[in-house]
Amino acid sequence: MDKKFNTIDDFDVEGKTVLVRIDINAPVDPGSGIILDDTRLKLHAQTVKELSNKGAKVVLLAHQSRPGKKDFTTLSQHADALSDILNLRVKYVDSLFSNSAKEAIRALNPHEILLLENVRFFSEETLSRSPLEQSKTILIRHLSPLIDYYVNDAFAAAHRSQASLVGFTVNTPSAAGRVMEKELTVIQDALDNVEHPCVFLLGGMKPDDSIDVMDNVLSNGTADSILTTGIVGNIVLWASGADIGEVNKKFIIRKGYEDMVAKSRELIDRFGDKVKYPIDVACEINGERVDIDYTEIPNESIFDIGVKTIDYYAKEIRDAKYIFANGPAGVFEDPKFAMGTEDLINAMANSDGFTLIGGGHIAAATSGLGLEEYMSHLSSGGGACISMLAGKKLAAVDALKNVKISY
Repeated sequence: MDKKFNTIDDFDVEGKTVLVRIDINAPVDPGSGIILDDTRLKLHAQTVKELSNKGAKVVLLAHQSRPGKKDFTTLSQHADALSDILNLRVKYVDSLFSNSAKEAIRALNPHEILLLENVRFFSEETLSRSPLEQSKTILIRHLSPLIDYYVNDAFAAAHRSQASLVGFTVNTPSAAGRVMEKELTVIQDALDNVEHPCVFLLGGMKPDDSIDVMDNVLSNGTADSILTTGIVGNIVLWASGADIGEVNKKFIIRKGYEDMVAKSRELIDRFGDKVKYPIDVACEINGERVDIDYTEIPNESIFDIGVKTIDYYAKEIRDAKYIFANGPAGVFEDPKFAMGTEDLINAMANSDGFTLIGGGHIAAATSGLGLEEYMSHLSSGGGACISMLAGKKLAAVDALKNVKISY
């Protein structure tokens, strides 16, 4: 991959104040406030520790959830968790650009680390605007004069054009952190150097993204076959002419995905049997899992792909040299319907091919099975990863690429 943006290697950070945007958004227990999964904190620890070791005064900016959600909370727990991971004290201030926050930044000594408050407490952060417009927000105007460098390590949020992700790049020397650098390099290299047969396993609850990926990788010849599961599989199954039951049709319509059926039908017409869909599904009947042929689906909710589909898809995975996966195969949180997701992850883990897990719920399921080390790459960012696979530009990455390479 050609280098099109600065990395930490391009700047001498000793004695300098470096603002690092990380993505440590984590599941939090609503009762205790305790972080339930520290995977992202561990990932970003590399960038933070490297900058600290090089003598930087490190200021961290991050978000947790979004307004209106139960886990929308302060970052005090995150500071404690990051301190434990780094074995270094991470100071915390419960504001973003108040006088106390500014004083805490100015008081930093080399090697010290400070975490600011949840950036989404600042209402302008959730607005999507151009880097130039974001550079004029209060957040950027208040913090920019206090920092020497800006490092964006938040790959998981790189598809968003929010103030903390793009605004600092306009007037501050900026670079990608180690997580961002690795994600962009590995995913792009995989797409540029794909070996065949190449299989895409697409599931989950965001069919619009998956169908964009399907269109992109089939049109440009990257994929040889698409294995669909989850709501994506239900939509493609409906598009193929199968009767998936009124309850499942109504669910798709209620979620606003009815137009995806027509798009899927068009892809089936264009690419034929390269677009695979479940040949059986699993429903819950009288409290039990029942696997049913796709020609006989009752008016019951589909919660997983069926055992025949699992075997069929697993063989495709075993025969492939490249496998990209995004989204679980079903409601894997319910043990009765975890089979599809878990068996296909196991098939990938046992594959001799290149395996990329595209973040989000399927990454969590992979980690839950203890199989992350058996994958070629497990992405930290579901939305950003699938945007790359769909051929879309990432706003935060474009902002980094537009930064002058030298200052």
